[in-house]
Order: sequence, then structure tokens, then C-alpha cells
Amino acid sequence: MKHDTSQSLWQAANNVLVGGVNSPVRAFSAVGGDPFFAASGSGARVRDVDGNEYVDYVLSWGPLILGHAHPDVVHAIHNAASKGASFGIPTENEIRLAEKIIAHFPAMDKVRLVNSGTEASMSAIRLARGYTGRDLVVKIEGCYHGHVDGLLVKAGSGLLTLGTPTSPGIPESYAQCTLTVPFNNLEAAREVFEARGEDVACIIIEPVAGNMGLIPPGPGYLQGLRALTKDSGALLIFDEVMTGFRVAIGGAQMRYGVRPDLTILGKVIGGGLPVGAYGGKARIMEKLSPEGPVYQAGTLSGNPLATAAGLATLTILEEEGVFDGIEERMTVLTTGLHEIALETGIPLEVAQVGTMAGFFFNDHHVFDYNDATQSDTDRYAKFFRSMLNAGVYFAPSQFETFFFSTAHDQAAIDHTLDAARKTFKSL
Repeated sequence: MKHDTSQSLWQAANNVLVGGVNSPVRAFSAVGGDPFFAASGSGARVRDVDGNEYVDYVLSWGPLILGHAHPDVVHAIHNAASKGASFGIPTENEIRLAEKIIAHFPAMDKVRLVNSGTEASMSAIRLARGYTGRDLVVKIEGCYHGHVDGLLVKAGSGLLTLGTPTSPGIPESYAQCTLTVPFNNLEAAREVFEARGEDVACIIIEPVAGNMGLIPPGPGYLQGLRALTKDSGALLIFDEVMTGFRVAIGGAQMRYGVRPDLTILGKVIGGGLPVGAYGGKARIMEKLSPEGPVYQAGTLSGNPLATAAGLATLTILEEEGVFDGIEERMTVLTTGLHEIALETGIPLEVAQVGTMAGFFFNDHHVFDYNDATQSDTDRYAKFFRSMLNAGVYFAPSQFETFFFSTAHDQAAIDHTLDAARKTFKSL
């Protein structure tokens, strides 16, 4: 493959953009080499500026569940844009999108639309604190909820030690309001609540972890967190930015039968455009302005382009058999990857939940962040580069999730598995 134009653009990008990118993972730092620059996408494939084509399993990090440039979504965006890109005035589609969300997420009575998952996380935590009158937040190690100051923390020296910042620019006092416990460790969470439960406003968690690679919750784990928060009067927040409409139509809360107090959404509900949302029971949401004293606002929240794209996406996704078809085809891919690894004797831990999946070059089961970090990142980097050269684009990090869409057909699967057979032999 030739990458002359991408390399030229990469040099230009480094002159004007910090690190050459507008989001760090795009720089390919974890896998080596320079990133390619996208020119267009169609269905399951993305084309770069040099004309190279890749089967895309990143899909803009999850929102493109219908693939790139789905005709219905493109038409909806074009139609909305022709009438005006933003008003700062209510529009009907804000209502229609909220209605669709609530129909699939019975834990929500009311929704507030925002512009990103980070904004939704920040706002949901503020609301939880305002509702409970408490300050502490329990965060799960390895889960990511956007670049919110109080959530960019690492664990202290013990479970009951308050967090410390993981990034310069975050005051120690912010992180001191966050307690961090391991994923899939109910006993650790229980210990925190026994000691500090009366001070805890909420637990926030990705119910299926997607930002340390894909790690499903263990049996009874989410149910146990639900019981702990109910007993203490704290709120349970599910960050379903990734899992919403991805692990099931009704998200992880539908798949695992656990209803949180607040839910954070994003990705799929915008159909590829920037959007986020958070919602919950009316008694909680009514504390939010303008009904209540907890303030949050946004000029572009619920903008016409994002709501149009989201409505078009969810309408198709609701059609009978569509979601099940995506999941079934993805299972063919993940099963095939696991079988290839077994044939070559390379340790590979593969996990799939709905239309999300991940794999670790690891010889034991990955249960939490500590397990994930034991993976062979050098081998993943070699895998990534070999697959990219074969026209298959996976996430440029061992600790990310990959996604499937309605556009990923058998031809895309076959191409991927053929490339994987050659790649695994070379590893």
C-alpha cells in the first residue's frame, strides 16, 4: 500500500495540531507507525487519501452501527441541514429522539440531550451529587467516562484511599472526591460502602467495560452494585455511551436485567454526529434546571443534524431481525478469530457482547484492568500493522473495543479471516 499523501498530511498536521491529532488515540502511539488519513467511507469500508481501502471495525469508535454513509442517514442529515444547522430553539426531533430512547430504556422517564459522552458523564455526576447532597463518587478502575476532571484519577494505595490525578491540570482536591475500586470486584465495592457509604453520591460504571478492551461483567456483579447503592441511598449510574443500542437494543441494563438510577448514552443515538444524553427517573431528573436547582445548559444540545441522524439510525435498528443479524455475523467473525489463534498456538482471549467485541493477546481470562494490562501489547501492535497492511482496520490499541455494523457482510468477514490467518502465522 502507498501512503504518500497520508504521510504528507501527517507532517502538515504536526505543524498545526497538537501531536498531529484532535484525540490522542488517533496518533497510533500504541501500535507504532503513522496514522492514515480518511477520505471517505461506504458501508463496512473506509478509504484513505491514497486510495487504500480497509474493512473498518472501529466505525468512528462505535456510532456507525449502520456502517458509513448509510443512505437513510445521509438523507436525514441533508434534509435537516437544508432547513438550518442550529437554532438554539426547541425542535420536534428532540422530542422524537427522546421518545425513542425512553421506549427502549425503561429506567428513564426523562432525558437531557447534550453534545458528547464526556458532557453527559459530567452532568450526570453533578445531578447525582445535587440529588443526594453527597460529594464522593465511586469509579471503577479501567472504565473511562470522558475527560472529566474528577474521573481522570488512579486508585490510591488502598481501597479506601481517595484518588490522585492521572493528568496535570487536575487539582488534587478534585480527585480527592473520587474513590476507585476494581472492575468485577463486588467485595471491594462493598468495603467502600461499609466505610464511606453515607458520603457516596454515586457509583459510575461501564456495565460492559469497553475502554480497557472489552470485559463483560461477572455473574451477579451488576446486581450486587445495584443492591449496594439502594441500601446506602447512593445512585447507580450506567455509562452506556458504548453499550447503549450496542450490546442490546435496550443496552446492558436490558441484557443483564439491572436498572440503574441514571443512564448515560451517546455514540449510536447520534448516527455518527456528536451527541450525548443522560436520563433517569422523573424524581431525579426534576432536580435539573429549569425544573430544579442543578444547572446544566448547552447551546448546541439536541441540534437538528444530530437528532435527525440519530432518529434515522434508531428507526432502522428497530426493524425486526436487524440487531440480531449484526450480532450473529459478528459471532462468526469472533469465533473464526479464536479458532485461528488456537490453530497457531497463540494465546488469545476473545470476548463478545452483542455487537461489541475485543481480544487480548493473553494466556488467561481477563476479568479486570489488572488482567488486561498483562496482555502482550507488542504482539498486538504487530497484529494491528499486519492487518492494516492487508486492508483491515482494528483499533490502534490493545485496550480498545471493536464494532460491527449492518454493512459487515460475509465478504468482509472472509477478507478479515483470510488476513488473520496470514497474520497469526507471522506472529
